[in-house]
Amino acid sequence: MGTQRNICNKIIIGINIAVFFAMEIFRNTENAVFMYEYGAMYPPAVIWEGQWYRLFTCMFIHYGITHIGNNMLILFFMGANLERAIGHVKYLLIYLLSGLCGSLLSLSYMVKSKEFALSVGASGAVFGVIGALIYIVIRNKGRLEELTIKRLVLMAALSLYYGFTAAGVDNMAHIGGITGGFFLAAVLYRKRQ
Repeated sequence: MGTQRNICNKIIIGINIAVFFAMEIFRNTENAVFMYEYGAMYPPAVIWEGQWYRLFTCMFIHYGITHIGNNMLILFFMGANLERAIGHVKYLLIYLLSGLCGSLLSLSYMVKSKEFALSVGASGAVFGVIGALIYIVIRNKGRLEELTIKRLVLMAALSLYYGFTAAGVDNMAHIGGITGGFFLAAVLYRKRQ
């Protein structure tokens, strides 16, 4: 029963891992030109060349094994909790739409600052899962299964702090994702009686 309830999360993780290894077979996923060719989000390509699909494809490609490992490990645990709490379809909507929110905020920030960089990874969507869980835990009086609001907020704060202190991290994607996930959960979540 538990496995069936988390099937969507496992499929998303499987797709991310399959895409990563397929790309590694062809070339090094730490090569910026290769990542651009295969769907990284890059504002000039999105806006001036009309390649809006990059806002979506960038969520499924990762720079190297550490990048995908970190994202999928967090998703494995947090995504399972969210899917059990909200169901398959709503989970998928939160994952994809909060990832898109992360891409859009990242794009907007880069256009405004005129500092363009490639953006890849599922972390906007992963932060969206965390944001949704924060909302759901608040609605459940500070606890959901083994999750508490204190643990979730601490994890989110430490992850955001790491992003702001490390080089090459797309913090706007994280902020857009966590905010999007929180508000999407506010719309989609119905507390069980």
